[in-house]
Amino acid sequence: MATGRSFKNGSTPTVVLVHGAFTDASSWTGVIAELQASGIPVTAAANPLRGPATDAAYLAGVVAAIDGPVLLVGHSYGGVVITLAAAQLGNVVGLVYVTAFALEAGESVLDVTGRFPDSLLGPALRSAVFRTGDGEEAVELYLKDGQFPAVFAADLPERLTSVAAAAQRPIAAVAFEESSPAASWKTLPSWYVVATADQAIHPAAQRFMAQRAGSDTIEVDASHAIALSQPAAVAGHIRTAATATQAVKHTHPA
Repeated sequence: MATGRSFKNGSTPTVVLVHGAFTDASSWTGVIAELQASGIPVTAAANPLRGPATDAAYLAGVVAAIDGPVLLVGHSYGGVVITLAAAQLGNVVGLVYVTAFALEAGESVLDVTGRFPDSLLGPALRSAVFRTGDGEEAVELYLKDGQFPAVFAADLPERLTSVAAAAQRPIAAVAFEESSPAASWKTLPSWYVVATADQAIHPAAQRFMAQRAGSDTIEVDASHAIALSQPAAVAGHIRTAATATQAVKHTHPA
């Protein structure tokens, strides 16, 4: 359980960026540069991609070590992780979803995607077996190399998408199946960036989650790889959130 903290009024929150499936923290490179140029403290966490409970616990440890208020930003599945981690912390002052899953308590990624038209994601997945720490077998998912550009990054040059496909990080299948036990967007202010050309998470699903969370929302003509293809737009909305959370008195109960 996080302890209560009071932060100086006007404290600039540290932005913690959390990537989603099939990529890593380097996907935030352009966004980081934009935020640093604005004088906003920022770090990009390494998301384990092993499942909501495991990943949120890891992120909570990273965030708890930060002295001061924190603005959590999640891309894609990273939205699941920030939503759950925020419920375990006392220094998170806001949530930013970048074409991300903002789940309701008791809801899974598959629950949300099943309510909307199919994207290109399902048929593009390739499964592989890996061994867990206790020696048990489990399934993880990749994007098929040939379908990576169309699903993930149709608005990026082929020379970049071919490298991204080769370097992609798999996600445990359970990450899409496990339900979230908490919906921290109900108690924290939130912002949302809808990627209108996303072929991994249907834009209608994004709009539904943004509206349900009451998020301050913008729409950008971009693929799922919006942080790479439109870093200025993404960083601009994060700056909006950082300014808004900086303006309030940060006092959190234990």
